[in-house]
Amino acid sequence: MKDLRIIISGGGTGGHIFPAVSIADALKKKRPDCEILFVGAQGRMEMQRVPAAGYKIIGLPIAGFDRKHLWKNAAVLWKVWKSQREARKIVKDFRPDVAVGVGGYASGPTLNVCAGLGVPTLLQEQNSYAGVTNKLLAKKANRICVAYDGMERFFPAEKIMFTGNPVRQNLLADDLRKDDAKKSLGLDPEKHTILVVGGSLGARTINESILNNLLLIRSQKDVQFIWQTGKYYSAAIHQELDEKGCPDNLLVCDFISDMRTAYCAADLVISRAGAGSISELCLLAKPSILVPSPNVAEDHQTKNAMALVDKQAAVCVKDDEAQRLLLAKAINMVTDSEALRVLSENIKQLARPHAADTIADEVLRLAGQIE
Repeated sequence: MKDLRIIISGGGTGGHIFPAVSIADALKKKRPDCEILFVGAQGRMEMQRVPAAGYKIIGLPIAGFDRKHLWKNAAVLWKVWKSQREARKIVKDFRPDVAVGVGGYASGPTLNVCAGLGVPTLLQEQNSYAGVTNKLLAKKANRICVAYDGMERFFPAEKIMFTGNPVRQNLLADDLRKDDAKKSLGLDPEKHTILVVGGSLGARTINESILNNLLLIRSQKDVQFIWQTGKYYSAAIHQELDEKGCPDNLLVCDFISDMRTAYCAADLVISRAGAGSISELCLLAKPSILVPSPNVAEDHQTKNAMALVDKQAAVCVKDDEAQRLLLAKAINMVTDSEALRVLSENIKQLARPHAADTIADEVLRLAGQIE
């Protein structure tokens, strides 16, 4: 069997990075001898997360266009040109048999070079509204793996393959009981538990919804909270909590590395509506309140959320209403066992547990390794 070399490119947020690592892990299980090289963007979180997962990564000096301040884009154009040159050298030195793009700035130059040199390419689009980079790369791609219906609006229909989104595989072990998960986090196993997460980088509106409702949180005798603030907001939040006093039923973390335990402990999850987060909630059948971020291209998080709401698989609270409504709604929901049961049953129907394996098989097919 001939050597197999695979480039995986993209990143910027956990929503791109976690699927990329999941695909790499699935490929390694199928072909332990394959060599995988990641290409990311310098200074972005993939430069830490990918090596931590055990893979080599090279960073490009790429940056996204500033749509609000167009005069700043001269530097961006230079970075794009430089990244294209560096990507060409990386691809020629590594000689991949196939390339995978997961979205994010870095996948543009890398996948463009690969396609131009005749390397088969596969795109993985996480969202219900396609990202700019993947839309630009679609014409030259061999296969486009998607997680939502109706993606022929953005991509050639004959290239689309419905796979679902890969998720972090360590979330799937089911040998942890809810009571034990709560105890391991120092929580009361008898209390209803709400997990509050804003994505890997945090979410200002969700954080402010907690900070501005500390009295309501403190007044709850039967409800407790796990709150991931995001590292970006952590210092300011801890300073404010020092001044106001942190309620005893509020566990505060800047980043939760053991999401498996946190999810297991939670009876209800408050989350942004990023595609990766939604895929995890589906797979774990977690009742959730989604607060779509307004700061994303084409408002795609609202579209992601409504795909679940329309199937009675989640509840949605608008970003501009969150500080007023979110906490009270969550507290009411988490004590309503029937509402939680219905949401859990409906969201589980949307799970695609084998997405990473399905995509890995398609990568191997494009590389000529399987029929």
